[in-house]
Amino acid sequence: MRDFARLFTAIDQTTKTNTKVAALTTYFETASDEDRLWTIALFSGRRPKRTVTTTLLRGWAAEAANIPLWLFEESYPIVGDLAETIALVLPEGNQHEDRPLSHWITYVKSLSTMEEPDRKTAVLDAWSILDPTERFLFNKLLTGGFRIGVSTKLMTRALARATGQDEADLQHRLMGSWTPETTNFHDLILSENPEADLSKPYPFYLAYQLDNLDELGPPTDWKAERKWDGIRGQLILRGSEHYLWSRGEDLMTDRFPELARARDFIPDGTVLDGEVLAFKDGAPLSFNALQKRIGRKTVPKKLLTDAPVILYAYDLLEWQGEDIRAEPFADRRNLLETLTKDLPDDAPIKCSPLVPFTTWEDLATARAASRDHNAEGLMLKRADSPYLSGRKKGDWWKWKVDPLTIDAVMIYAQAGHGRRANLFTDFTFAVWNGNDLVPFTKAYSGLTDAEFRKITSWVRKNTLQRFGPVRQVTPQHVFEIAFEGIQESPRHKSGVALRFPRMSRWRHDKPLQEANTLDDLKELLQTYG
Repeated sequence: MRDFARLFTAIDQTTKTNTKVAALTTYFETASDEDRLWTIALFSGRRPKRTVTTTLLRGWAAEAANIPLWLFEESYPIVGDLAETIALVLPEGNQHEDRPLSHWITYVKSLSTMEEPDRKTAVLDAWSILDPTERFLFNKLLTGGFRIGVSTKLMTRALARATGQDEADLQHRLMGSWTPETTNFHDLILSENPEADLSKPYPFYLAYQLDNLDELGPPTDWKAERKWDGIRGQLILRGSEHYLWSRGEDLMTDRFPELARARDFIPDGTVLDGEVLAFKDGAPLSFNALQKRIGRKTVPKKLLTDAPVILYAYDLLEWQGEDIRAEPFADRRNLLETLTKDLPDDAPIKCSPLVPFTTWEDLATARAASRDHNAEGLMLKRADSPYLSGRKKGDWWKWKVDPLTIDAVMIYAQAGHGRRANLFTDFTFAVWNGNDLVPFTKAYSGLTDAEFRKITSWVRKNTLQRFGPVRQVTPQHVFEIAFEGIQESPRHKSGVALRFPRMSRWRHDKPLQEANTLDDLKELLQTYG
């Protein structure tokens, strides 16, 4: 654990990519195979499940620190992180034992089978032999919230340097449903058969937001398609089975049973990249229709009828068992169109059509009509581009439509977490309904640090009431709220819910009375909901 704590400290104390990669490389060169495997798992989001509730941890920490619980609870929002708060308040231990990371992971997992008194004793014993940084990391493992300032991409780059493996190959190996309980470091990283798991997807190729068309050169070099508002997914057909993976490496196969029929139409040895969409009567439905199915592992018949799902494919990554990602996009696209052109109308796979254009002005016109197609905008792909991994600039761009906006009044404020624990960053906004302000959304991003500091100072001077960490404030400030979509929501007092709300502007120029109304929201709902 000492070496892992040193690695964490080295990463936490720098924002320089090369320094982080160097620290990771050194760690991967010297750590045991068990610790290397668990470090890869932690950095790729495969964290142990929570084994102790935060309520119990807060009580045990206050008791061990010999402070009243109320003092601990007052300290927690100031620090902004429970694991760090516990590590800071605990007294220094009388002894220190250096046990490997893999030991502490096993230790944490074993707590789930213990009765509460034994669990408490085990946690207190661990705290007593760990130094403050190690305690912090141990607490992160306990709460199941382990996050660190390193992307999977950086971790993979360091692992490639330490092991001599190809970085792109490692990215593929680390995809899929593996866990440290189902594999070992040699089989995962060093074995000669990285394709043993037939379900593995390829790393997704991600696009940057386009800001300037002029940088792209002639339109003839590019292909365009709709940016559909669904769930990005790879459909894999290998070994007479099918697997559906989300961009976040979530195996979604059972959630969309319609796609099982893909095996009736698509040959084995095929991997498709596309968008999972609710699709009916020859056209995509809105994201609201698909959202009703997200998170469900079993889907009732009515929902299968009301919101049937397809994969709207826009790329072909594997064909006849061969990885074709290095082929030009135009060639992969031609193969995809050939594969799908004769599929029956009821097949759960369809080819997302290209958007025809001759000039950039033509494309701008097509982009403006995106919401008419239940799309978020356009994707632009260079015709000769390979399918890369991760977010790369140059060949793929997303050109989203401008967000919808509404001017709203801030009525509640709450402090943030982490480095923003001392600032009010989470706000509730309302619109007018007659003479009343009706809350309709929350937002916590979009302002600069300077603006957050300014509004924090104002909140502290204009608090009307406190409800735990939430403060009701004097209605005075108007903000422009940007969002991607709107839908009906009986759970909210306003009757609507927004998709991806954020603060786009602090409207110093707009008086309170000129904020938008509930009728304005309902009009947007009728148009775009």
